[in-house]
Amino acid sequence: MQDYATHHILITFGALFMLGLVADLLGRHTPLPRVTLLIISGFLIGPEALNWLPSFTQQWFPILTDIALAMIGFLLGQSLTKNKLKRMGRPILGISLGVMFMTSILMFSGLLLLGAPLELALIFAAIAPATAPAPVVDVTQQLNAKGPLTDTLLGIVAVDDAWGLLLFSLLLVSAAFLAGEDQSLFSLYSGLWELGGALALGLALGFPMAYLSGHIYPGKSTQAEVLGLVLLCAGLAEWLGVSYILSAMVMGTIVANFTKHHRHRPFEDMQRFEWPLLILFFLLAGAQLQLEALQQAGIFGLAYILLRVLGRITGSYLGAQWARCEAKNYHYLGLAMLPHAGIPIGMALVAINHFPEYQSVILSVILGSTIAFELIGPPITRAILIRSGEGHPVKFKAHKK
Repeated sequence: MQDYATHHILITFGALFMLGLVADLLGRHTPLPRVTLLIISGFLIGPEALNWLPSFTQQWFPILTDIALAMIGFLLGQSLTKNKLKRMGRPILGISLGVMFMTSILMFSGLLLLGAPLELALIFAAIAPATAPAPVVDVTQQLNAKGPLTDTLLGIVAVDDAWGLLLFSLLLVSAAFLAGEDQSLFSLYSGLWELGGALALGLALGFPMAYLSGHIYPGKSTQAEVLGLVLLCAGLAEWLGVSYILSAMVMGTIVANFTKHHRHRPFEDMQRFEWPLLILFFLLAGAQLQLEALQQAGIFGLAYILLRVLGRITGSYLGAQWARCEAKNYHYLGLAMLPHAGIPIGMALVAINHFPEYQSVILSVILGSTIAFELIGPPITRAILIRSGEGHPVKFKAHKK
């Protein structure tokens, strides 16, 4: 029986990695990013369609999510170096805050006008600003995008988790207070702990990692060292109940700024591990999608999608105007941050603990909008980067004899 289970696991791993290779190849010849192709492929082989995935893959997804997002967080830290922040600090600050506030304000006011209860409008306004970093980062890597717009986008995505956690905590407390819930202050303390604890953990691991990167083997970085510390960070964050993305991002930021020798080497080592894990992560994420959630979302679900898109557009435009960004592409940068999974789903589950009476509507709207944004978000990110001239699609060329 053990041999039977072992060969099933090995075959499943091999098949999923080959499916990831096919998605990568198709992504080079079509306008669809490989992220979208992987999510669609995962949906097709998942329980909603062909149901080809063995049941034990359901146990992998939570672990893969923690590992993949911790890696993404660490790599995002590379975007927040002192030199980049000096050049891009004002656009990153202006656009990130503009997108967050406008998305939240428009979501809250729009849902109130549609007749949503005050507490429900606050909950959705708290969740809507969050961005899923993994699809955005993968699109930039697939396009080998480099330049000021890409640096600004990655910087915004990096700080988005911190802003989002803080706003979510404050608005959830407000909703709980209006509903007369006794544990509203506990919600605030939990949110502040998740944010502050993540910062402390990232700092505690970041400085030793920066030192080790230059002293174990001078001028080099070992893959075991990088992977070990990132996994340790993810595990400790999960155990302490803090944001593992933010913890890993802070650690990556410290490494990028304080490593003395070949500071890019730890991130290059991490990228060698990243893509195989992201193949599994995106495929299994696609397998989790349920079309029933999209059907049940109803008018609130449609409004949530439209208001979130509008909030991204207006927020990035106002933020770019404040930051005095001359290039027009900055005005539409909010559209490059449409992917909406992982963190929003976690936020929805937290909100349901406080408001179980809204469980069905919260889950249907968030899960339904996740399907929409995970499918349309990466192609829009890709189009914006290509239009800016910083993204360069890679295509295979036939070898001539």
